Amino acid sequence: MQIGNLPRIRLAYLPTPLEEAPRLTEFLGGPRIWLKRDDLTGLAMGGNKARKLEFLLGQARADNCDVVITVGAVQSNHARMTAAAARRLGMDAVLVLNGEDPGHAQGNLLLDRIFGADVRIVQTDDDYVLMGVVDDVARHLRKDGRRPYVIPRGGSNAFGAAAYMTAALELLTQANQMGVRVDAIVHASTSGGTQSGLYTGTKVTESGVQVIGISAGPKKEIVARRVLGIVEDLAQLLELRWRPHPDDIIVHDEFVGERYGVPTPECLGAIRLLARTEGVLLDPVYTGKAMAGLRGLVASERFRPEQTVVFWHTGGQPALFAHAAALQEG
Repeated sequence: MQIGNLPRIRLAYLPTPLEEAPRLTEFLGGPRIWLKRDDLTGLAMGGNKARKLEFLLGQARADNCDVVITVGAVQSNHARMTAAAARRLGMDAVLVLNGEDPGHAQGNLLLDRIFGADVRIVQTDDDYVLMGVVDDVARHLRKDGRRPYVIPRGGSNAFGAAAYMTAALELLTQANQMGVRVDAIVHASTSGGTQSGLYTGTKVTESGVQVIGISAGPKKEIVARRVLGIVEDLAQLLELRWRPHPDDIIVHDEFVGERYGVPTPECLGAIRLLARTEGVLLDPVYTGKAMAGLRGLVASERFRPEQTVVFWHTGGQPALFAHAAALQEG
């Protein structure tokens, strides 16, 4: 199947800008850094999930579904954007979120409430338990005559990855038009869908661009295994003759810190750095850690000064307000 034949609903403002970051480049001493601004996709304060939801909800509509169920953490960007996209299409949204109920809704959780999502907070870190709740919700909805569509965490499956395969082609087109030779893409990678699509898009075009994921929580082996599985599913969906090589999937997990959702001092420093050099905000869960990763890789001379690196900004700024106390220091 050709990617253009997949069901799709337009939700994002595309293409998103590709901007040079000269003051950040100067601060870090090279390489030349550009920002791919997927925080500006437009839907519900932006973020990378808008691209994935175009394909995921396209499939939901093709299946005549009337309610969407998805999972995530309490401050999930994906859940926030799923609720918004569902409302835009006249569908209901059930969000099964894991973590502690903060009592006072703020950040993404506040936006979930504003969009009128049915929010179920479950105090567990076990995905099997969480998906058990999702299965129960879906079963009860079907019993009531509803037609639910279940979206995995982060929208990370073959349909979500297809969106980021097209995003990779979008970047390569932009760079070519600007006369920019991209050597590497650095981005936050946890559930694996974004990296799967970027990896596939850069490989099938033989672009030579290296895709580097910075884990925001799981061990690199776990993320790499997720990415490989999704890439294989995408290749099967699109009937690609090409197959991925596990050694090509690059994930760093040394910038995670204590655990997922807890910003490190380096993450907080990276947020302040980009804000004070380029006037661009990151988030404390994903992109802050990814930028800390980029900064660490530059410091370890992972890139040559003459190379060009694109930092893929996946969004998530509403979560800043849930970490106000930590961000006020320094």
